[in-house]
Amino acid sequence: MARQQAVTGRPQGKDYGYGNARIRGMRSRLLAPTFYEQLIQTSDLARMIALLSDTEYGPDLEEELLHGRTTVQVDEALRDNIVRTYRKVLGFLDGEAAFLATTLLSRWDVFNVKTIIRGRHLGMHASEIDSNLMPAGQFSAGELSVLSQSADVRAVVDTLATWGVEYASALSQAVVEYQRDGAIAALELALDRYYAEWAMRRLDKRNANYRLAAKIVSIQIDTTNLMTAIRLQKADMEGVDPVRFFLPGGRDVDERLFAELTAMSDIDELLDGLKATPYGRPLEEEVLHFVEVGSVAVFERALEDYLMRKALRADRGDPLGVGLIIGYLWAKHNEVTNLRIIVKGTTIGMPEDRMRRELILV
Repeated sequence: MARQQAVTGRPQGKDYGYGNARIRGMRSRLLAPTFYEQLIQTSDLARMIALLSDTEYGPDLEEELLHGRTTVQVDEALRDNIVRTYRKVLGFLDGEAAFLATTLLSRWDVFNVKTIIRGRHLGMHASEIDSNLMPAGQFSAGELSVLSQSADVRAVVDTLATWGVEYASALSQAVVEYQRDGAIAALELALDRYYAEWAMRRLDKRNANYRLAAKIVSIQIDTTNLMTAIRLQKADMEGVDPVRFFLPGGRDVDERLFAELTAMSDIDELLDGLKATPYGRPLEEEVLHFVEVGSVAVFERALEDYLMRKALRADRGDPLGVGLIIGYLWAKHNEVTNLRIIVKGTTIGMPEDRMRRELILV
């Protein structure tokens, strides 16, 4: 999605044999739940580094620890590893497999551009913005660093336009609204809408592999729409049609349901309106947690967990299809997320039981 010169037509090759064989080998090296338990019970950072150094993360740790032996370096090593792994996968996939994987991983381009726009909006230092990026899409770490050093939000959008990024035109229209009212919602909506429409166009083919990839994207769209509906509960929407924030292409949340949800009076009523959907139960399970912490972030995490589990189960179908690739890409992301939770949790003294609750174990 990042470049206009990127392949946008239909891929020719459909042989998944070689790529999936490589994926199976990489998947066999994913960490077991028992390893997470070892880390949780390890309160000493040096011991934690020693344990991780004997895994696939060893080379990345070795490079980062030259700059110090802190949790910052460990976190950087984990991020470096997942980026390197994703690029390795894209390097040996070809044809249809590469086309579908690239489409799914392009969600990181949206994440990164959003992060940079938010950072520039808040006046954050470029290095702080860079620490929150995940160059796992089409943009390299160097390109993202150039964007994060832009003078302001307008400069970010202008640089993307200069580079010929496809969605820059949508951002160029939205930045006018941003400059008028100072709210970044229009820019974030433009990014989300472009990716949703772009991805679903690419995946519009009656083929089992395309349908599976489209299912994952459609769940992403649903979760974005649901978080928008939840956040709008606390927003002043007088004179604004909430449907303008709706993203098309979802699986279970259509425009009618979205409009109904945004018209509801409180979170409890909204959750009641979702009982007939697959999202009702995982969100309902977080109600007490929401009451305890008073943040909708608990619902966002529940939706992320739901998407993660759906993607992880994608490999249960055709062993020579894209499901194995999808399952591995999300399993790798889940592994790094789990490790980052444990490293950060240990650093701040998070209770072990809470760390275990934060993990997604499959």
